[in-house]
Amino acid sequence: MNKKKVAIIGGGQVAEKNHLPSYREREDVEVVAVLNQSESNARAFAKRHTIPQSYTDLKELLTVEKPDIVSVCTPNKYHYQHVMEALYSGSHVFCEKPPSIAAAEAKEMNELARSRDLVLGYNFQHRFSEETVILRNKVREGVLGEIYHTKASALRRSGVPGWGNFINKDLQGGGPLIDLGIHMLDSAFFIMDFPEVKKVTAKMFQKIGPYKSEGSFGKWNPEEYEVEDSLFGFIELTNGGLIQIDTSFALHIQKDKKMNIEFCGDKAGATLYPLEIYSDHKGKLAPLYEQKAIDINPEKRSIHSFINKCLGEHDEWVANGEEGYKIQKLVESLYRSAEIGESVYL
Repeated sequence: MNKKKVAIIGGGQVAEKNHLPSYREREDVEVVAVLNQSESNARAFAKRHTIPQSYTDLKELLTVEKPDIVSVCTPNKYHYQHVMEALYSGSHVFCEKPPSIAAAEAKEMNELARSRDLVLGYNFQHRFSEETVILRNKVREGVLGEIYHTKASALRRSGVPGWGNFINKDLQGGGPLIDLGIHMLDSAFFIMDFPEVKKVTAKMFQKIGPYKSEGSFGKWNPEEYEVEDSLFGFIELTNGGLIQIDTSFALHIQKDKKMNIEFCGDKAGATLYPLEIYSDHKGKLAPLYEQKAIDINPEKRSIHSFINKCLGEHDEWVANGEEGYKIQKLVESLYRSAEIGESVYL
């Protein structure tokens, strides 16, 4: 069997805990190289995981190794550069979310992948939860009827990350919206088959992060806190429907609301986590479907589905370049609306 060669760009926690183990489970791919900005870190990562080669220069890696697949696990700011270089070299690319910092970059990445007939996928792993799989099929079957209101939540009460680049706006592009909310936005739109957006309206706040230095997720320097610690938005659809998005790293609420989506249709409603579908019967809640949590790994499913697509299988679940661009444009528009204090029309 001719195994597909994989190179990992960015030897950090995401690569180590998610990407590498998923590739290692496959017999049809092999990880041949890792790249890191730090030569010592690249060598240590390669040695720790018995990866043949390590690099600090992407062009050199692509020229020498000629990988079939590249996994991009670098800070958000560098996604565009690394994805474009890999696509130009002829590699399929799997990139961590968000697609990029700017919607124009995401569009260019999609166009290049399409022009070269390469697979470009983004790691929106919540698509691959069993709850999403089931609910998307139920929505397609018409169980909920016309969905006219959706509420997506990604709320942490005291969850400013005390590691990585999450409070650095230049590297990250934003705070909880681009880090957490983007997952729920993608899942909501995917479940509803990407309805068209008319306009967005948002407000964001920076009321806690710059004035504290420690929370449930560790410590940070408040003088370096540059991103929003909460953002709330409304997305008006051309079909008249409405999507609400609530996100936070820090917010004075009673407890974490975690990641969830609520759907309200004219026939029934649903929550994603836990998956429940319900209606009303003479004023009483009428359960239509319940699904207990299933012990699966959506991250692994996401990466394996991407590999299968690179091998020629049809897979509509992979978050492709076009869908990545739509979600990036939505995130950018929400930030823009919050910055200018006006609705943004799409």
